[in-house]
Amino acid sequence: MTPTHSVPDAIAHEDVPTVPPFAVVPGVQVKKVLQGREKSVVDVVESAYRLHGAGHSVNPPSGFLRFPDRPTARIIALPASLGGEYDVDGLKWISSFPANVAAGIPRASAVLILNDHATGYPVACLESSIISAARTAASAASAADRLSRGRPRPARLGFVGAGLIARYIHTYLEGTGWFFDAIGVHDVSTESAAGFRMYLEQSGAVGRVTVHASAEELVRNSDLIVFATVAARPHVDDPSWFGHNPVVLHVSLRDLAPRVLLSATNIVDDVDHCLRADTSPHLTERLTGSRDFVHGTLDDVMAGRATVPPGRPVVFSPFGLGVLDLAVGKYVYDEVAKSGELHVIDDFFHELRRHG
Repeated sequence: MTPTHSVPDAIAHEDVPTVPPFAVVPGVQVKKVLQGREKSVVDVVESAYRLHGAGHSVNPPSGFLRFPDRPTARIIALPASLGGEYDVDGLKWISSFPANVAAGIPRASAVLILNDHATGYPVACLESSIISAARTAASAASAADRLSRGRPRPARLGFVGAGLIARYIHTYLEGTGWFFDAIGVHDVSTESAAGFRMYLEQSGAVGRVTVHASAEELVRNSDLIVFATVAARPHVDDPSWFGHNPVVLHVSLRDLAPRVLLSATNIVDDVDHCLRADTSPHLTERLTGSRDFVHGTLDDVMAGRATVPPGRPVVFSPFGLGVLDLAVGKYVYDEVAKSGELHVIDDFFHELRRHG
């Protein structure tokens, strides 16, 4: 008797799911792909925002792993799925250990896992601290552009917080055509502020660079303000600092007190994600019992569903969506694969027969 098969012989092999190869993409390759392509990465991030806004994504709440013996540390899991031209699932696993800085190593480290859309098998593990920083900076650069339209173009840039994210945001602003007459820096660490100032001067940044003694001094002297700190709770609570109606990129999410947000036009990346985990917008919702202070999302602004009035400060508070990491990670993976330099791990998946 001829044995039967669950898959008819007439079906072509390409119609049968197969186990994909697994690759590792180290940071040196990630950096090589992304360096100098700021405009392309902003386009990738904006397309991910559009797909997310149109419902072509799955972006569950992030999971926070915290430690009783290390209260300042955390590791965050960001699972997501993105459709459209990306058609990829995955997970970013990113740690934040502020104590690392004193030891001379970066606070954050991360990996990104990309999963095959058809089989669910992981296809790649990418070093992701660079991807995470790049997608954050690209989001900020997009917001700076979109939210400054209809008002005088900001000429004075200010950074509250002088770490890696600040450096990447500066790179992405310059890489997308921004020029500034002056750049201000403030950090609670004088060493970090001095180091960032040196970086700015050595990078050839246009405009004078000033280290400010206080956040208030910096805010009052800047038209485009970047908050990129590790603040756990609001430390800026005076709306009068923002009386000159600047554009504020509230990247670190927990710097501004509710009454500052209530005096501004508020744009977020995703309302449900941003109003949780004790962010400044979350605290504002608790205080007011309403989300009415949120004007819309960045996708709303890009699509023209929301317009930003010029006569008051505008604050962009991005929670940081996993779909952005997937979009940038898939872009990196595809570019490395096209170059022929993908490091495939042979036999990574070993037990591939159901019954041995």
